[in-house]
Amino acid sequence: MELKQLLDEVKFDDKGLVVAVAQDYKTNDVLMVAYMNKESLEITLKEKSVCYFSRRRNCIWRKGETSGHVQYLKGLYYDCDADAILLKIEQKGNACHTGAYSCFFNKVYEEDAIDRSILYKVYNQIISRRDNPREGSYTNYLFDEGLDKILKKVGEETSEVIIGAKNKNKEELVYEICDLIYHSLVLMVSEKVTIADLKAELTKRHK
Repeated sequence: MELKQLLDEVKFDDKGLVVAVAQDYKTNDVLMVAYMNKESLEITLKEKSVCYFSRRRNCIWRKGETSGHVQYLKGLYYDCDADAILLKIEQKGNACHTGAYSCFFNKVYEEDAIDRSILYKVYNQIISRRDNPREGSYTNYLFDEGLDKILKKVGEETSEVIIGAKNKNKEELVYEICDLIYHSLVLMVSEKVTIADLKAELTKRHK
């Protein structure tokens, strides 16, 4: 669809704004809700970096212009009534001004379910710790110590998994596997390996 056709299709309110929902394109987590006007929508599509309109400051607002927490556009949709925009984005750092990855961290109710995106969440949190160090963070300690320390922990946790299995203790085994997965994800971030890289390799093996 051409830009002019999109701008004609979308129903902006009497202030020239439309609601925009930002969703992580990997995990499908909803990260934030903001507003766009025609100019910010045009900038977003042209630059492939999300731009909003700030109602408080009454001006165009490029996400991450001061924080560095940029949102790269991966997809853009509008709903059946053409009065809401869905942005599929790659989030760098955190979406929320509080420092949380998503603005929607106040849980009221959630039915028990298998969360298939948990690896992405942990992976993204590790990236966030790397890019925004926190005092006392174990993840930051590992990055500060470097590759040899990370590899040592991966080796140690591998041994712990073997011991847990030999002990025939499911609870212990689950705990140690989670430790191994976490340290493996730290290693992946350290060496710039993504979950998408793993998915691509596994897909090749199981065609």
